[in-house]
Amino acid sequence: MEAAIDRIMQTYDLLLNRTAAASDEARAKVTEYVATLVEAGETDPHRLTVCGLTYLRQLDGSNDPVKGGYTGL
Repeated sequence: MEAAIDRIMQTYDLLLNRTAAASDEARAKVTEYVATLVEAGETDPHRLTVCGLTYLRQLDGSNDPVKGGYTGL
């Protein structure tokens, strides 16, 4: 689980330029989320990494198509 969290945070830090406090907060949130996935039976570290990155991007709104300029037209 720790390897997946480390990979998530390394990748997420490359995507966004954030303060150390924001990075620590994101790590705490994704650690709790990944722990929930592991408790539910997910063991694949690659899948945990993808799910964790998706979770963080949903939290910060960076994968919102409307914010990204997509209008559907």
